[in-house]
Amino acid sequence: MSLLCRTAATGTRRDRRVAALVRWPLGLALVSWRYLWRTTPIHRVDEEGGAEDLPPDLPAAHTDERVQRIGEGHGPLLHRRYQVCIADPRCDAEKLMRQIASDPNRWSPSEFAVFKQTRGGPGPMAEGDEFLIRLPGPWDGPVRVVAVDDTGFRFATLGGHLEAGQIEFRLRPDGDTLRFEIESWARPGDRLSHLLYNRLRLAKEVQFNMWMHVLLRVARLSGGRPRGGVTVHTRRVAEPLLG
Repeated sequence: MSLLCRTAATGTRRDRRVAALVRWPLGLALVSWRYLWRTTPIHRVDEEGGAEDLPPDLPAAHTDERVQRIGEGHGPLLHRRYQVCIADPRCDAEKLMRQIASDPNRWSPSEFAVFKQTRGGPGPMAEGDEFLIRLPGPWDGPVRVVAVDDTGFRFATLGGHLEAGQIEFRLRPDGDTLRFEIESWARPGDRLSHLLYNRLRLAKEVQFNMWMHVLLRVARLSGGRPRGGVTVHTRRVAEPLLG
């Protein structure tokens, strides 16, 4: 487990920017290495989105002034859905989801992301739990669990995160396979992130590659294998629609 402390979540904006730039070359090197050795087919769809791509409402019970909503971000909203179909799993959807929710570091690629719980007790993930996530690119920051059930869980970003929005992880049976999905609704949290993500495009690829790794790792945790590669569907929502 990385030696992180709670104060990292409340560092100054300048500190976060400097940290992002220091780690940026490492993130790019990791992405380049992954691309060289990737053999899993990837199906990407990019298109313009609309009002139907806005994120789900935040539950009042877990929403306060610390939550960083999409309206506080910069640039367009990206609504992305990453998906893998898992063939021949050795466990059912509920058992696999319990494994995934019990410890995010089981499926998170340690060279990309380390989760440290900063609020909540031991045991299964629960609503109201908080984590600090350390990433190589400009996305460090805290998240809160705002929804959890037998099929998945959803995070909302908190103040200090370099993204503004929500991300959901879910798993469901699909015939004789399991379907694992990661769905995100997010904007860069500040102008530097906006530059790296939407202008230079490199931050977008670092994040894309990380979630690809998570999809494949969950497939391995199930004891099964990906069928038909992975699919990534991105819908871009213009700023005027975000209010």
